[in-house]
Amino acid sequence: MQQYDLHGSQHGCRSSLVNMEARPIDAKMITRRCIVARLLEITVAKYRELLTENAGALLVLLPQDYQELSADSRKHLQSLERDLLMEETAIPVYFATETEELREIYEDIKRSSSTDQAATAVEALLSAATANGFQMVINGAQSKSLSDFQITNIQGHLAGFGIEEQLPTVAIVAHYDAFGIAPGLAQGADSNGSGVIALLEIARLFSKLYTNSRTHAKYNLIFLLTGGGKFNYQGTKRWIEDNLDSSETNVLSDISYALCLDSLGSTDELYLHVSKPPRDGSAGGIFVESLENVIKTYYPEVTFKVVHKKINLADDTLAWEHERFSIKRLPGFTLSHIDTPRSDDRNTILDTRGMVDEHKLTRNVQILAEALARHIYNMTEQRNVKLFTDTLAVQSGLVTAWLDQLVTHPRATQLLGKDHILLNSLEETMNRYLKDTKRTTLRADKRDPEFVFYDGAVYKMSAFNVKPAIFDLFLGLAIASYLGIMYFAAVNFSMVSFMEIRLQMSSRTLERMPIS
Repeated sequence: MQQYDLHGSQHGCRSSLVNMEARPIDAKMITRRCIVARLLEITVAKYRELLTENAGALLVLLPQDYQELSADSRKHLQSLERDLLMEETAIPVYFATETEELREIYEDIKRSSSTDQAATAVEALLSAATANGFQMVINGAQSKSLSDFQITNIQGHLAGFGIEEQLPTVAIVAHYDAFGIAPGLAQGADSNGSGVIALLEIARLFSKLYTNSRTHAKYNLIFLLTGGGKFNYQGTKRWIEDNLDSSETNVLSDISYALCLDSLGSTDELYLHVSKPPRDGSAGGIFVESLENVIKTYYPEVTFKVVHKKINLADDTLAWEHERFSIKRLPGFTLSHIDTPRSDDRNTILDTRGMVDEHKLTRNVQILAEALARHIYNMTEQRNVKLFTDTLAVQSGLVTAWLDQLVTHPRATQLLGKDHILLNSLEETMNRYLKDTKRTTLRADKRDPEFVFYDGAVYKMSAFNVKPAIFDLFLGLAIASYLGIMYFAAVNFSMVSFMEIRLQMSSRTLERMPIS
């Protein structure tokens, strides 16, 4: 289960070691036991009951194929993820995919718990002595904080035609990390793998346009992949602060808007989330108009809507990534197929490869590229001109390849250290299309850290098939009885021999007596 601190609040479980007997969730005796349960057996109320009754640990068995879950089951898991992380818990909580072997163990644990429901004490005692049980064990050291963990941003740019310092700038931004109840299961295919793919494809397409003098726009384009997006957009925050305070660059002083991409791989709806609606005639307003025209002209099956939501500074976390820009009075908005920031689809282990529709993701990237091109090339009036076609179109093969790559490794923030292979691949790809590609890293302030991550996302749990403690008691009593009998026989061996001789003599005397 997740373990992290954010803005001084602790979340997730604070313990990781397990060495205790397994019990099903409906067992009567659960104190200091490891509870093994299937997903649908766990509710928030039941979880709190386990804590009240001092359960030792919890192992939740997840289905192998999330696509087979019903809508109610999916909603159940997502609400469970949300509620369990709202508070700190002291017991270890683990999640594992239910394999055939695990299913057999689970059934054995259910059968062995029948002693708890025995009608009489004698029946319970005998059943306990003959049953088989499991000892669940995780050894090693307790998880510890990653005090020097670095969050990584990757950026590159395409310089516009003319004097670069005097040209307006558009920033395309996407965070690359994922989130879920268990870091080791957080794939984030849609949120925000789809946003990363959209950014990379747009960088590839516009790099072709910017290498030709006839299609070289008078706009600078900045492409920014940020880390810590699921933890209040820490990477974006630091990048804005560094560039606002920098005397070497005027990137943010000339920014027209920041276009943030988040969850674009599903449904036929697109929402543009804004903190302040862009004015008509402004750069942001022209982009919104271009987006509406492209959808209306070429993709009528798509529903588009601008969603206005003010920033609530009283909340612990921001709703969307563009709000980091809006706080600094920089224009920005977030494009997503999700209509509300509170959607559980953004932070769940259910966000796997099967959740993304490759066709719809390709289409949405195409829409985005066309709208952006209409703005920076001043083509808003040319509604019947489609720029990205044939060899310049979005390549569905690349979209699929990147999607496969991004779900190969879990992308929880604490698993993506600065030298992670995925970050190397992203940097190499951006360097192929863009100029001055570089990484920047940030660490939490040691005196007052905004975030603290912990190691230990994937563990190996051993299930030992053992007899219960009552069996050892019976065995001890049997051995003690046997040794007592043998000791008594050895000490009283002469008396036993004497009695045997007396019996033999009595038998001979009886044989010699006359019978009348």
